[in-house]
Amino acid sequence: MNTDFTLSTGDAIIFDMDGTLWNALDSYARIWNVCMREFAISGQIEAADLLRYMGFSIEEIFSHGIIQTPPNLNRHLFLKRLEEIEDAMMPTLGGVLYPGVADGLKTLSRHFTLMLQSNCSAKGLVNFMHFTHTRAFFRDYLSWGMNQQPKSVNIRLLMERNGISRAVYVGDTGSDCRHAHDAGIPFVYMNYGFGTCDDADLEFSSFPQFVNHIMSHIK
Repeated sequence: MNTDFTLSTGDAIIFDMDGTLWNALDSYARIWNVCMREFAISGQIEAADLLRYMGFSIEEIFSHGIIQTPPNLNRHLFLKRLEEIEDAMMPTLGGVLYPGVADGLKTLSRHFTLMLQSNCSAKGLVNFMHFTHTRAFFRDYLSWGMNQQPKSVNIRLLMERNGISRAVYVGDTGSDCRHAHDAGIPFVYMNYGFGTCDDADLEFSSFPQFVNHIMSHIK
């Protein structure tokens, strides 16, 4: 674990969304159920069913067998429609920001380049920023739904197109950690989220704790 890194003004902090900045599991469950009804798929998805898959793309969630699919189901059409329903419903359903996130992002944005990178749909990050009124805090964003690339690749793409040489990735799962390290940057683990991690460079139990630490260690 590397706990020695510090950030300078202008360096980037790249955030995961689900489990790091907000909890929208109830909304995602509603979206899956609407899509399942349209395709006459029996069963009901609960927030707890989705919990174990947070951090995965919808392709990966589907592949892990979260629903019992009929033999004649067109996978492509189902996933396309699922994304369409999510894009239509999330602007009003939204999620719940974790305590201290709104104020923390405002504080950090005065000193660092803030960006978003998540395995959500193409419009997922835009919907998040609009619902939470945080668009002004972020310079750039990139999601799996925008280019179907893994987090490690998209982290590097964000850094390259914004001229960033030093950054950290902030997330809540072991997968987030692996992708951050694959991209060559430190990982900050938020242990209040949806996953576990034993190889983080820093770990925090609340967003204000993270902000206070970063602000007190500006190089």
